[in-house]
Formats: sequence, C-alpha cells, structure tokens
Amino acid sequence: MINATNHHIFEPLIYQVAAGVLSPGEVAVPIREALRHQKNIEVLVGWATDIDAEGRTVTAAGPDGTRYQVPYDTLVLAAGATQSYFGHDGYGQWAPSLKTMDDALEIRARIFGAFEEAELATDPRQVQRLLTFVIVGAGPTGVEMAGQIAEIAHRTLPGRYRRIDPRTARVVLLDAADRVLPTFDARLSQRVVTKLRSIGVEVRLGEKVVDLDETGVKVESAQGTDRIEALTKIWAAGVAGTTLARRLATSVGAETDRAGRILVGPGLTVPGHPEIFVLGEAMSLRDLPGVAQVAMQGGTYAGRTIARRLAGRSTAKPFSYFDKGNMAAVSRFYAIADLGPVRLTGLIGWLGWLAVHLYYLPRMRNRVTVLLRWAVSFLGRGRPEAVITSQQVLARDALRHAPAAQREVAAPTTESSSSLS
Repeated sequence: MINATNHHIFEPLIYQVAAGVLSPGEVAVPIREALRHQKNIEVLVGWATDIDAEGRTVTAAGPDGTRYQVPYDTLVLAAGATQSYFGHDGYGQWAPSLKTMDDALEIRARIFGAFEEAELATDPRQVQRLLTFVIVGAGPTGVEMAGQIAEIAHRTLPGRYRRIDPRTARVVLLDAADRVLPTFDARLSQRVVTKLRSIGVEVRLGEKVVDLDETGVKVESAQGTDRIEALTKIWAAGVAGTTLARRLATSVGAETDRAGRILVGPGLTVPGHPEIFVLGEAMSLRDLPGVAQVAMQGGTYAGRTIARRLAGRSTAKPFSYFDKGNMAAVSRFYAIADLGPVRLTGLIGWLGWLAVHLYYLPRMRNRVTVLLRWAVSFLGRGRPEAVITSQQVLARDALRHAPAAQREVAAPTTESSSSLS
C-alpha cells in the first residue's frame, strides 16, 4: 500500500475537526495499526507520481523526495479526488477546501483565529470582515460547516470576549444551484434551509462566485453582482480527478468524465486492463455519487474479485451498488436522513446520524472518545479542540492585512492522499 500520509481518515467527520469538536486522532487511524493483523502487507509512505501500465510498475516519491518503484500484478487506484475551483486554482490560497487533515486544522485556525483578531481590531470595518464567514457550496460539507460555525458564534463563544460580541458574526452559505443538498429530497432540502436560517446562517442560492481574493468574495446572480467582505472563506463546491488519475488515463488511453475521473467498466476496471481497478471518487460509473458508501462497497467488490481470481474462480459478476441513503447533520440535535421511502428530520434524524457515524468509525477506542467529545460539545457548550498553534501560522497570516503578513507563500496542495495497493 502506498499512501501520502501514515493515516486513514474517516472523512464524514473531518469537518468536526475543523469546528473544534474532535481531535485528528479521533477521526483518523494509523494505517500500520489498522493493518497490523495483515502479515502480508507492506506500507510505504509517499506520493504515487506515475504508473507504467505496460511495465506494471508504480513510481512514487517519499517524504524526503526519494523516488522508488513498486511492481504489481494487480493495481487498485483509490486516490480520491481533489477540490475543483473551476479553473481558478488561485482561490485555494484564500478559501481552503476540506479534504485532508491539514485542511481541517488550517480551517480551524482561520475560524477561531478570526475571533481573536477581531478582539484586537480597532476599525469597525475590519471587525466586520473578520466576523464574516463565507462557505461556497451547499452540499453536505458546506451545510454542516455553516451550521457548526453558526453554533460556535451563537452558542460556544458568547461571554468569552470583552470587546466583541461573537453573536454578531455573519455566516453566509453560497451556491449557484437553486437549493441546498441537491442529492436529497427537495422537501428535506427546504427544511434544511429553514433550520439554517433559524440558527443565524444567511443562505444565498442562485449566486455564482465570479471572483475571490484575500478580503472578500464577488458573486453574480439574476439581480446583478455583489461583493461580500470576508476574511474567512471555505470552499466546498465541486471535485475533480487527481493528477495521478489523469496520468493513468493518458497512459492506458482511458476516457475520463468532465471532472477528470476515469470511466471504468462494470467490474470497476479500466477498459482493456482488467488488472487495474479504480475505486471511489477516482472512478466514474453510471453516475454513481462520490460518497463513502460507493468507495466502501467498491473496495469490498475489488477485494473479493481479486480473491476469486487467485482461486481460479469466475469473476464475471458486475459491480452492483446498494444505495443506503444520505444523511447530513445541520446543527445540534438536528439532522436529516433520506433513506429512500423513509425520511427523518430533527432529533430523530440526528440520533440516527450519530448512530451510523459511530458504527462506521474504525476502532472501538475512536467510538468511545468521539461519543465523549460529542457529549461535551452538544450537551454542554465547550469546544474541546478549539486550540490554535504556531504550526498554523499560514492561517493566521491569511487573516492579517499588514504588508508583512501578505508575503507570498507556497500554497499547499488540496489533492487527496494518493492510495494504491
């Protein structure tokens, strides 16, 4: 297994790391620990940079830049996806996405750092910019992040500052679409909008981002253009295939969809290369959504297919996806669940959301500690992980306008960890 980090992330809860509810170790597990009982697995940390389909080798680069090659009989490409800025990659410096643990920690520093900066600011206009939070994209990540920031401002932080009132913070959720959570039932989407507005989120639909810089966002709608002055922006709109997926597609002559994901056959393999499986957000098949269940079921299918091949048994059965439904947590005690004919909202939906996410966490230790953290955050008012460290200096600098803080820095990549086996 080749992976860019030494850990596997349970991505449905990574936004709670950004919101100061959970710690990184509660939503991630070291790969070597997760696979400690698999004696035939070798784990290598590094970025997979190239694939030679004819020679059946993968080229990777280690953390120190050392390049190495790994031969294979069967290749499983599960490199995820990267955030799409729709041709404006420069936006990433000012509006990070939420794909990696580094992203989550940077966003956490931007959110809580904004309140600290506002406490020190003397210009009312600067205070307003600091206390305005813009989330671009009203899918599950955007909705959940907007709800968490609103709760931080209205429930967690009031009474902790002397010069500012955190409740005056402005949380804006933008999307060019005409409704939030477009993959959910339309009635559930409307209920989510009502709930978001009731907790202080400004939901603006049908508005497209046409420019974004360090101090704000310019949007365009049927009514014209508008600029929102905000120093903290989070990008949760759209995904694209990784560089590695594009290189593989070029190498084997495979087709890709508009997002750069590889079009695979019914067996989740690259056409003409039955030895190469592509899973999760890296593949495109029958308009399947880029959600965790597709990746998990695809991984199980690929593993069983490989085992059947090794045993000399037939592997002609195509991949069949079972849709277990969608869930999204909007705020404390309120979530929605779209489970086909069954639709849940409010407290019942929230309890269901808690149960499902606890069940899918990788270790019992994670389940216990996450449950305790939730009790502190949701039953009380605390944010156990609202700590900002010097290692998040880039996030701090992005909030400042002084010339010294506007030095050009190398923007970190938002591409998901490349994972191959």
